[in-house]
Amino acid sequence: MEEKTDQQTNGGRPRRLRIGKVRLDKGATEQPRRIYRSNGEDGADEQQHREFRRNANGNGNANGNGKPKKQRKPKRPKLLKGSDEIISNKIRRRKGRQAPPEPKYDGTTRLNKYISNAGICSRREADKLIEAGAVSVNGEVVTTLGFKVKEGDVVSYGGEVLRSEPKRYFLLNKPKGYITTLDDPQERDTVMLLVQGCCKERIYPVGRLDKNTTGLLLFTNDGEMAKRLTHPSSNIYKIYQVECDRAVSREDMKQMIEGIELEDGPIAVDDIQYQGDGKDRRVVGVALHSGRNRIVRRIFEHFGYEVKKLDRCVFAGLTKKDLPRGKVRELTQQEVNYLMMV
Repeated sequence: MEEKTDQQTNGGRPRRLRIGKVRLDKGATEQPRRIYRSNGEDGADEQQHREFRRNANGNGNANGNGKPKKQRKPKRPKLLKGSDEIISNKIRRRKGRQAPPEPKYDGTTRLNKYISNAGICSRREADKLIEAGAVSVNGEVVTTLGFKVKEGDVVSYGGEVLRSEPKRYFLLNKPKGYITTLDDPQERDTVMLLVQGCCKERIYPVGRLDKNTTGLLLFTNDGEMAKRLTHPSSNIYKIYQVECDRAVSREDMKQMIEGIELEDGPIAVDDIQYQGDGKDRRVVGVALHSGRNRIVRRIFEHFGYEVKKLDRCVFAGLTKKDLPRGKVRELTQQEVNYLMMV
């Protein structure tokens, strides 16, 4: 017997899909799902049924309601209202709120910036050197502030030719036994031995740490930043771990926070706490902003304590994380940007 086609069994019309549900046995946890079959023949999937409904609607909308999807109208620009004079004033005020365009580079650099980029000093100090006649350009002394150096000009200071270098920033976890200086007449070990080979630029330490003090020390050739970080008005935040010869009393810690009087003026710490679980009260953490010479040791000596170990753990937001003792690393761009805002 010949098998009848779909049109013969359905009066010459295409078969329509019928929708049914799946029964669940007792104890079943699955949710019922809809299945689609056509006149007793299983196997038609859900995508086939959606295509049928889409074709039936004739507009490509699978929702089955025969209505095309509503599209949003583009927003019309807001028109300025008022007279010509009022509109011109509004336009002028809007332009005034916009950021000024960046000046185009004309191939010149201000002399004080050139000196600062060479790592000599900050721009303000460079202006003083220029006024004093200590800087020459192409063999001629320049005393005019705002003088611009062109590419190829030879700038000299102190008998040496200056070279504008890119800014470099490095962080050292200083070990014990090194002094913070560029050169020592007594030929003792300096911190420059620990950073040699890091870069071809001439870098120098920002501030100083005692020979027996360990911890973070910043190196850079950015004279302007170095001046700002070491200036007393900058109030750079620092945290030290201090180990004394005996337990530090709570009364002395309270007095350190309230303030004491030293030979160079009053001083107070921002915070002081016992380290760890507080069982060893000889070790405390001290946070302060002052940058005076040997200030932490002098504070504890004022109360009769002898500082056995002193370690700087935080400097201007920089920490010793992943930086072993005696090692050096270059700052990330994010850290440099943070120091720019300090």
